[in-house]
Amino acid sequence: MSPPPPPLGRSRKRAAHAFDPALDDAELAGARTALTQGRWTEVRALLAATGDDWDRRGHRFDVLAQEPTAAAWVRDWQLAEPESTDAVLLLAYAAVHRALRGKGRSEKARDACREVAALLPADPTPWLALLTLERSLGREEDVVRLFDAVRHRHPEHHHAHHLMVARLAERRPAAGQDPLHEVYDFAAWAAEQAPQDSPLAVLPVVAHAERYRVLATAGSEPADPVASGHWTGRRARQVMKAAFDWWLEWEMPGSPGNTDHPRCRVDLNFLAHAKFCEGRAAESAALFHRIGRHATPAPWSYPDRDPYKAFTAARGAALGSA
Repeated sequence: MSPPPPPLGRSRKRAAHAFDPALDDAELAGARTALTQGRWTEVRALLAATGDDWDRRGHRFDVLAQEPTAAAWVRDWQLAEPESTDAVLLLAYAAVHRALRGKGRSEKARDACREVAALLPADPTPWLALLTLERSLGREEDVVRLFDAVRHRHPEHHHAHHLMVARLAERRPAAGQDPLHEVYDFAAWAAEQAPQDSPLAVLPVVAHAERYRVLATAGSEPADPVASGHWTGRRARQVMKAAFDWWLEWEMPGSPGNTDHPRCRVDLNFLAHAKFCEGRAAESAALFHRIGRHATPAPWSYPDRDPYKAFTAARGAALGSA
C-alpha cells in the first residue's frame, strides 16, 4: 500500500488523528475540497499543471478519486469538456475506488481504465489505477503484468512499487518473520535497480513495515509493534542502517541548503513512520535533527515541505491526546 498506515496499537483516542492521503500537497488538498463542492475547474487546473510528473500525477489522481462524490462532479466536467482525457481518467480511477468500497462493479472499472489507457498510451496512471484495483482483487499474474505495464512507462514509479510490496507482503502469512521472504527480495531488487538519488532506496524499510502489518493482522505478532521486537531485531537494524547510510553518503558537508543535491530528492517519510511505529519517538526526532530540516521534493513530498515540522506536529498532537 502506498502511503504508510497509522501506527498499529494506538489507543482509541489517538486513532482519531486520521492519516490524510493528500500528505503535504496543499494544492491537492485544496483541489479535493473544491471538488467536493462541485468546483471541478480547480481540479482541471491542478492536473494540467502537474504535467508528466508521473509520480505526482498518479498520487493526485488517486487521492481525488477516493472522494465519494468525485464521480458525480467529474461527470459535469466531462459534459462541459467531452474532449478532456483527464476527466475520463479521473472517472475511471473513481470507478476503481468505488469497486474497492463494494459500491461498484470491478469489471466496469477495469473496462474504464483500459479505455483511457488506449487514449493515453504513454501515461502510466491508467495502469496504476488498474494495479490499485488488482492489488486487492486480482490474481497474482494480473498484478505482476500491470506492475510491468507501469514500469514500462515509468521505471521508478513510487506508488506502483509500494503497491507491489504490499501485495507481496501478504504472501504466506504463516511463514512468520522469514528473513528470506520474497517481499524482502523484491524490495532489495527494486532499490538496487533504481538510480542513486531515487527514493526507492528506502523500499526495504517499507517491506519490513508491510510484512509486520500482515503478521499482526494474522495474529502471529502483537498488535503493538513495541512489544513485538520486529523493529529491534537484527534484520530490522540492518535495513534501517542501510537506508540511512545510503542517504548519508550523499550528504554534501557545508551546504545543507543546496536543493540541487540528490539528498533533497529523498523521501524519508517511511523511515520516520517505522521509528514512530516502534514507539521510539525521541529517536525519531533525533533522526530528523541528524538529517536536517529541508524540503524534499520527491514522490509523496512536495515543494516547501518541512518533514521535521510535519513529523513533530503530528507527534505532538498524538502525544497530547494520549
